[in-house]
Amino acid sequence: MSAPDDAGRWRSPLLARSGAVAASGPDQGVAWHYGDPTGEQRALEAGGAVVDQSHLGVVSVTGPDRLAWLHAITSQHLERLAPHVSTETLVLSPHGHVEHAAAVVDDGTTTWLITETAPALAAWLDSMRFTRRVEVADVTAAWAAIGEAVAQGGADGEPLTWHDPWPTTAPGGTRYGPADAEHPGQDRAWRLVLVPRGRLADEVATREGAGWRLAGTWATEALRVEAWRPRAATEVDHRTIPHELDWLRTAVHLDKGCYRGQETIARVHNMGRPPRRLTMLHLDGSGHLVPRPGAPVRVEEREVGHVTTVARHHVLGPVALAVLKRSAPTDAELLVDCDGGAVAAGQEVVVPAEGVSTDRPAPRPRIGLPPPRR
Repeated sequence: MSAPDDAGRWRSPLLARSGAVAASGPDQGVAWHYGDPTGEQRALEAGGAVVDQSHLGVVSVTGPDRLAWLHAITSQHLERLAPHVSTETLVLSPHGHVEHAAAVVDDGTTTWLITETAPALAAWLDSMRFTRRVEVADVTAAWAAIGEAVAQGGADGEPLTWHDPWPTTAPGGTRYGPADAEHPGQDRAWRLVLVPRGRLADEVATREGAGWRLAGTWATEALRVEAWRPRAATEVDHRTIPHELDWLRTAVHLDKGCYRGQETIARVHNMGRPPRRLTMLHLDGSGHLVPRPGAPVRVEEREVGHVTTVARHHVLGPVALAVLKRSAPTDAELLVDCDGGAVAAGQEVVVPAEGVSTDRPAPRPRIGLPPPRR
C-alpha cells in the first residue's frame, strides 16, 4: 500500500504501471497519463475509463449532530441531507473568500468529505466542535478515491459514491452563467467512488477486467476545463469569492441561516458584482507554445488576469481556464504569456462581465420627496 511522503502527499502504486507518466502540481502522486493521453481521454468521455484519484483526501464526520453542525459552519444546506445524496460545500473566511472545498455525501451514520486540503480542513473542523456531538477524522490513510465517467451516485449496499452535481443549479443556489440545459458541463459525467486504500489496485483491475481503460489526469482536466468546472486547487487563490467562478450553482445555499462569510455572499449577490470572472480560453496552438498555470493574460499590453488551468483537449486542442478582471472586455482577443513568446486566445464567457445573477433582487424604487422649500 502507498504511504504519504514527508509533505503528506500520497504516491499511488499505479504509478508503477508500464508507460505511466507522473502528474505534477495539485495532481502529484497519481498518473498524468499511461502513454496514450488522447485514447485515454476518448475512453473517459465515452464512459469506459477509470481514473486513479487516490491523491485526494478524505475526512469523516460522525456523531448525531454532524449534519446540523456542518450546515451551520459551511456554505451549503446540509441539515436535512439524505443518505447517498451528493452535494458540495465551501468553508469561507470571514470576508467570504474560499478556504476549503469539499465533495459531500452521507451514508446515514457518517458524513464523508472528499477534499484537496484534508489535513487543514480536518484541523479546522476539529477546532470548531465546541460542545457539538461530533467526531472529525482525516481518514485518507484508509480510503482512496477512484474516478468514473458515470452519471449516478451510489445506493445502499454499494461502495460510497459521490456524484458531481455540476452544473445543475441546486435548490437555494443561483447562476451567473448559462441555464443548466445549455451549460457545456451537462455533457460531463463524473463521480468518485471510495475504496479501501489497500484495495486500490484491485478495484482498478476489476474495472479493467470489465473492459474499462485506465486513464490519467490529462484526461480528467481536459474534460473539466471543457465543462467550466472550478477546482479549489487551481482556480482558487486568497481573494476568490464563489461568485467569480459561478460556484453559487452547486456549493452555496443563499436562503439558509448565517455562517462564516455569509455577509459577503449575500452582499455581492444582492447589490454588488464579482470583481473578477472565470472564462475559458481557446489557445492558438499553431506555434506549439503552451502557457503555465499562473501565466499573465493581457489585452494588448494591459494585464487583465491569469491562467489557472491549462489542458490539451482531444477535439478542442489547447484550452485553459483563466480568472480575469470584470472590466476585461468579453469580445477582445487576449494574449497569454508563455515561455518563448505569447499566444492568442479567444474567450468563452463563463461569468458575464455585467456580474448579475439570474435571480438578483430588483433595486428598490427611490422614494419620491417633495422639492425643498425656498
